[in-house]
Amino acid sequence: MRHLLHNYRRLLINYESVLAYSMLGVAGGVASGLVVLAFELAIRKLSRARNAVLQLVGGAFSLGTGQSGGREGPGVHLGGAINSLLGQWLGLPNNSLRMLIACGTAGGIAAPFHTPLAGVLFTMEVIIAEYTVAGFIPVMLAAVSASAVSRTLSIDDGLFSLPTLELSSLLELPYIIFLGLCCGIAVAALIRISKFAARFSDTPVAIRFALAGSFTGILALLAPQILGVGNETLNLALHGELALFALLLIALCKLLATAVSCGVGMPVGVIGPNLLIGACIGGMLGTVGTALRPDLASDPTLYIVIGMGAAMGAVLNAPLAAILVVIEMTQTLNISIAAMLTIVTATLTNTGLFGERSAHETVLRQLQRLVPRDPLNQLLHRSSVTSTMDTRVVRVPVILAKADLEPLLEFKPAWCLVERGGDDLYLVNGSELLEWLKQLAFDDETADVSGAGIRRWAIASVPMQVTSRQATDTMRTDIAEAVCVYERSPNTGKQILHGVLTSESIEKYSLAGML
Repeated sequence: MRHLLHNYRRLLINYESVLAYSMLGVAGGVASGLVVLAFELAIRKLSRARNAVLQLVGGAFSLGTGQSGGREGPGVHLGGAINSLLGQWLGLPNNSLRMLIACGTAGGIAAPFHTPLAGVLFTMEVIIAEYTVAGFIPVMLAAVSASAVSRTLSIDDGLFSLPTLELSSLLELPYIIFLGLCCGIAVAALIRISKFAARFSDTPVAIRFALAGSFTGILALLAPQILGVGNETLNLALHGELALFALLLIALCKLLATAVSCGVGMPVGVIGPNLLIGACIGGMLGTVGTALRPDLASDPTLYIVIGMGAAMGAVLNAPLAAILVVIEMTQTLNISIAAMLTIVTATLTNTGLFGERSAHETVLRQLQRLVPRDPLNQLLHRSSVTSTMDTRVVRVPVILAKADLEPLLEFKPAWCLVERGGDDLYLVNGSELLEWLKQLAFDDETADVSGAGIRRWAIASVPMQVTSRQATDTMRTDIAEAVCVYERSPNTGKQILHGVLTSESIEKYSLAGML
């Protein structure tokens, strides 16, 4: 078993090993599907406890248990986290961990919403941010696996039950564009309020969360429907059971509560709340349109559904994923034109008109944890350090005996790692060291390499699991000119030297990979 796992790890080092990554996708999808189901089951069990707390404590404390937010945020986080832990436990290379986390993310979207295609597109647009066959296949398998687990074990058939929808007339398209504009404005407002609330991130967590809970509680006095995930309210809106003023009030209060909750750092998702916000805006415009032009207007439920997609696409800056969510939820392609137009308009309004990024990019910028999206860094992220290292390296003692010269001349290493007493000191060029040794007389049968007038390379050490990007970051952080790639022996516990990586070799690899 250990031998098979060792060979599997080596296959994962190569990003183009589609079959190996496909197996990873299935395992990641099943793991994320199970953990998301466990999370949702915990929510159901705790909601009974919440009712007891509501009766016992009341007020602001009880409202904190129903904080405005979506369950998909923790679900996605749990899906990625469980897969990351699984990969680390198996000792998989870090470039495959990135894909494993992406598979968990796809499963985290596909399992609760029963939308595997949307889970795939969400992952490719938001997490991986590139489109390759090697990336698509494992993510697709993960989404299918997670959705199959969810459909098999979940007690719910789906989030929503919708009638057959279709666009009544192309004359509605300008009104649909207006709906996208309204959803984009709402999302931009949510992100800006969230950024303002994030200015208080230095405040202790307990105070921030208490203030957010109290703020949500005050808003809930006006619109109790904003508490919690909001699926029940969303179903009421979809079935036309909310009046026009109620839709407006819920949308406004939900926007404010979600923006503050996310801004102060509460671990809640933004997809669920934005689906409700978009649904309320769509419900308002659908109701108004039906009243003004009943001969042209489509069913208000159509506007609710495409409003949901528009708000989701804008807040995530993931229009393709949002379109697929709408299509998969309605099980029809008849509204694809309306959905695409609304989602694109909302996304352009948020990013182009107001200059806002997606919600997750905004948070990452505030935390100063941006992931580079350019092709060069994408290449280094998915490349194992073993694909760029030079294996022609040997260790040599700082005091070199005459008997050591013959093996060095025979092997002709590209690099020599100088060590003293088991400690690696620095790196020297193999040909330069050999040339110096040839010119040495060896009068005392030994030679002190530290006295050689050749260039010394400052080194840092990295394990074999790291990516080329992580090796580059290590060199920059440790102010090193090269990194030595090690693997710890399972038998002796000693570090085995496998290769050397320099900034020059990374540049050559990057140029070759970009051609």
